[in-house]
This record gives sequence, C-alpha cells and structure tokens, in this order.
Amino acid sequence: MKVFVARSLRGGGLVEGLHRLFGPLAIALMATCLIAGTVNAVQLESGLGRVVRYPVSRPGKRGLEGVNSVIGAIRVHVARSGETFLDIARDYSLGYNELLAANPDVDPWVVGAGRSILIPSEWILPDGRYQGLVLNVPEMRIYYYLPLREGRGQRVVTFPVGLGRQEWQTPRGDFRIRGKSVNPTWVIPESIRKERLEEDGLTETFIAGGDPENPLGKYRLELTLPSYAIHGTNKNWGIGMKVSHGCVRMYAEDIEAFFPLVGVGSSGSFVYQPVKVGVADGRVLIEVHEDIYGVARDPAQQAASLLAKKGLSRFVDTQLLEAALAAASGIPTDIGTVSMSRVGF
Repeated sequence: MKVFVARSLRGGGLVEGLHRLFGPLAIALMATCLIAGTVNAVQLESGLGRVVRYPVSRPGKRGLEGVNSVIGAIRVHVARSGETFLDIARDYSLGYNELLAANPDVDPWVVGAGRSILIPSEWILPDGRYQGLVLNVPEMRIYYYLPLREGRGQRVVTFPVGLGRQEWQTPRGDFRIRGKSVNPTWVIPESIRKERLEEDGLTETFIAGGDPENPLGKYRLELTLPSYAIHGTNKNWGIGMKVSHGCVRMYAEDIEAFFPLVGVGSSGSFVYQPVKVGVADGRVLIEVHEDIYGVARDPAQQAASLLAKKGLSRFVDTQLLEAALAAASGIPTDIGTVSMSRVGF
C-alpha cells in the first residue's frame, strides 16, 4: 500500500496527495513508512545521507523477478523558519534543480515554517553499464558504481553537481580519472582570465590552493577530458545550477566523502539522458528532467525508445506516461505494472 500510494501520486504532487488521503497529521508517519519500505540503503555514514551505498540488482535467469533499477526513497521535510531551497537541498545532498522540479508550487526563497516539502531522494539509474562514474548532465547528478569486492554485490553512491553555463556547456564523452589533488592551485585558463578581466577587472593568473576565492575547493579529480575536472567549490549555492565554465562542482562535504572512494584510473562518462526508465517492485517507472542545454530529441520519443529497448512498452499506461512527461518532475513516476517476463535490462 505505502509504495503504491507514493508512486501513484508522484505526477500530481506527493505531499498534496498525502494530505488529501490521510490528512496533515499523517505526513510524518507516512514519510517514515516510505523511507523504511523503499530506501534499500546498506550504509549511512554521515549527515542526512551524505554517503549511502545502494545495492544494484540485475536480472537473474528467471528474467525480471527481483530486479530493481531504482535506488533511494522519497521523503518529506517540514520546513523550519527562514529556510530556503538552498538550505534544504544542501542538508539532503540534493541539487537546487531537483527541489525546484519536485516542488513547483513552492517559493524557493520564502518556503515558510511548517511547509511540507517533497525531498526527491529516489532515482532511476541511468541507462548503460553499471560501472565506473556516470554523470547524467541534464539531471546534474553523479552515479559512481563502487568496485566489486568478493562476496559483495554491486553498490552505487550518488551526488548532485553544478555544471557549465549555457555558453560553457559541460560536454558528453568517456574519460578516466588521471589524477587526484588536495588544495589544488587554480591556474586560470586564458579564456576565463580574459572574461574575469573584462567583467570584474581581475588580473590574477592563478589562485593558490586553500584560498577562499579558489573555485576548485579542497579536492579535485582530474580527468582525461582536456580542461575538465570534478572538484569542490567555494560557492555551495551553485549545486544544481549551470554556473561553472564547464567543470563539475560538488558540495564541499560531498567531494570530501567522494574523493577517497574514487581511484586513479577509474573509468567514467558524461551522458545526456533527460528521460530515464526503470523498474521497482513490479512497477514501470519513468523519470523526466529538463533538457538543460536544449540538445535532446522530443521526450516522448526518448521514452518510447527506452521502453522498447527494455521490453517494457506493453506494460505502460499511455495516459500515465503522457502525464509524467508533461510534469517533468524529476521523480520516478508510476506508469504501469510489469509481469514477470524477460526484459532488456
């Protein structure tokens, strides 16, 4: 019951749906049930979910039985006085974009004490191989599949990121981690130096590691993609926004937790998937994000292609699919029921 209610209401607003079905006093209890029933996290190391290792399951010989390509759980947060979406997003290791899409009717700057806010901490894994580092650009989120260890199943961790501005788009492509550095010096590229000079009169050619004005923060993962890196930031408000010159920014506490997990030589890729499709608990789910750089094809075509690829087309309710595409809430949304037959995961 609790899983069905959550997923059946996502397209129209989970918080409003819970109020409607159970009344305002039931929200906290319902949120607790949702977390207990669906999170599937095996280790919580710090904060409100800073490093959660989620299990990744794969199809067995019997096909779909036991398969889940969805991690995490929806939560509900009751806002405190003076909180903004920037505060709430950072507390839950979410991007500003994720909170905004999930709560379109809430003023992100004047949330209001006591307001129930949907915490979109559930995600469909991006389409592709479950290995290495995968950054889904339109989602503004990293997935890192931890190296397999004997006797342990596949695990994944995930973090929000800030990306390049429209004129400095974060690229797509494969790479490897070629190096790691602590308190890196920012040697300012010529193109950015000229921009800083023209806009702000700044003349520096470098900013030393540890300087509060250094936009790289304390930790940097260097990539084989020329001129790009994954690093911390001195402007934590920019996570979930297009604010950088193309590099990938993470909350200071997220990159601190992530940095020791990633080894030099690890593989990675930047992918562009505004639409994701998955299965959890016998339900077909779709997750739709904004096409932030305006480069993807029609979302309905993307959904049709993915559903066909995974053998899920025949299980989908067309009206539910259309509603989910229109809402583009960034939340895994229920669009059908799966029978136990082989599909293409």
